[in-house]
Amino acid sequence: MKKDILPIEAIVEKLNLPEKFVERHGPYGAKLRLELLNDAEFPVRGKLILVTATTPTVSGEGKTVTSIGLVQGLEKIGKRAIITSREPSLGPVFGMKGGAAGGGLSQVEPAEKINLHFHGDFHAITSAHNLLAALIDSHLFHGNVLDLDPHAITWPRALDMNDRALRHILVNSGGKREGANRHTGFVITAASEIMAVLTLADSREDLRLRLGRIVIGQTKSGKPVTAADLHATGPMMALLGEAIMPNLVQTTEGTPALVHCGPFANIAHGTSSVLSQQMGLRLADYVVNETGFASDLGFEKYMDIVMPSSGIKPAACVLVTTVQSVRNQGGGDLEAGFLNLKKHIAIVRGFNLPAIVAINRFPNDTEEELKFLEKYCEGQGAAFALSEAFAKGGAGATALAEKVVSVIAANPDVAPETTYQRSASPLEKITAVAQKVYGAATVELTPHAEEKLARFTKWGYGDLPACIAKTQYSLTDDPKQMGAPTGWTLHISDAVLSAGAGFLVVISGSMMLMPGLPKASRALTIDVDANGDIIGM
Repeated sequence: MKKDILPIEAIVEKLNLPEKFVERHGPYGAKLRLELLNDAEFPVRGKLILVTATTPTVSGEGKTVTSIGLVQGLEKIGKRAIITSREPSLGPVFGMKGGAAGGGLSQVEPAEKINLHFHGDFHAITSAHNLLAALIDSHLFHGNVLDLDPHAITWPRALDMNDRALRHILVNSGGKREGANRHTGFVITAASEIMAVLTLADSREDLRLRLGRIVIGQTKSGKPVTAADLHATGPMMALLGEAIMPNLVQTTEGTPALVHCGPFANIAHGTSSVLSQQMGLRLADYVVNETGFASDLGFEKYMDIVMPSSGIKPAACVLVTTVQSVRNQGGGDLEAGFLNLKKHIAIVRGFNLPAIVAINRFPNDTEEELKFLEKYCEGQGAAFALSEAFAKGGAGATALAEKVVSVIAANPDVAPETTYQRSASPLEKITAVAQKVYGAATVELTPHAEEKLARFTKWGYGDLPACIAKTQYSLTDDPKQMGAPTGWTLHISDAVLSAGAGFLVVISGSMMLMPGLPKASRALTIDVDANGDIIGM
């Protein structure tokens, strides 16, 4: 454990939080009670700053580091600020990407605990997910009163670990009863609908309603069956009773941080919990909230799914870019990659939000390259600032912090917009995102995807927003297509109903819901030293 981490009491005091709202989890962490949201002493007063990025490389562009550095920079220039970020999944931690708590002098702490079991939230979500799966098979075993079609059950099992062997399994509930042997599989916990449900719920009452609305399959006559039909809502609520409370920790420099929930930004909406953001807006003047992947994924999903559902409206957006990202999108040529940066600036502006480009400096970047990027941003009329948060912490992000504050002050009446109206059909919504955000010309659905969207519409879910799952490595549905292509076709291969979360998952290409470990995984570098401290993460 790092000796310079402040006791959680210091963070609580910094936020002027009454003890009645704080439940401690060790010396460096706490959970905040939801009653805080109903206390008149804590009205909404903050401005929400979304952080997104240009199309990333495999190694990432330092979006988390920049977000943490920004909130530290805001505090250094005298602003009361807090970051709301996602909890890491054990899959990437032990897989290829490693931990997701930031890095260098811009981390959320205690990083090792946050990257591993933290306060048990992921375990609770996994347990609630698997309880529902067990209740489904138990219902089949004990007579199937609901007349469930065993071959149309869509609810899998979940595990927060990369394990390719569990993608497809055969479950045997014993005997020769209907459904005794059926094919199913596991998804990683970050891809569980219960993760998305918990992230979007704005109260315990809302969580109960969302859990009950989860559709697990259909009857033999083609009618949807929900978790409420199985009487599964109550026990899942019990398992999630503590997990629903946001986690309070700190950054490397003792800036308050709320780390809560962790849905992926392709199969789900990729941001921290609505509850943590609502609390942040009551506890600080500026709330920095990261959205997953680039502006065509997590950011778009925030604007089209999270904002309409929660009512939270961002004041500005920070667009993180790097020399390596831009060069990669230009096929090795920095100037050719400017088209990708230009498109991402346009995506942010398309939602009627001011964009501030954060140029995240890497050690090998030259002054000439950085100046070239800055000059291009200036030519686009975009606000920009260099960020050196990894190497210098908050001091390396004060220029970015000042730029963000000045842009928000200059745009006090921002009215963010969505890509489409809720009343639009699923195909109209998909087409709007494809054309307005991705730059596609047309959309093509397989007969399978068409049939499923028609079925969901018939069931009454046609008005739900579209959560398009596609590659994060390109604006298109082909990870090898660089830059900002136009005139292409978005191919939709499948659709999945997330009725509890409140969106239709529309899949472009193949979507991996249970990743596998690489040949040389991060797990091989992690250990515990003689003092019991975790090393190598």
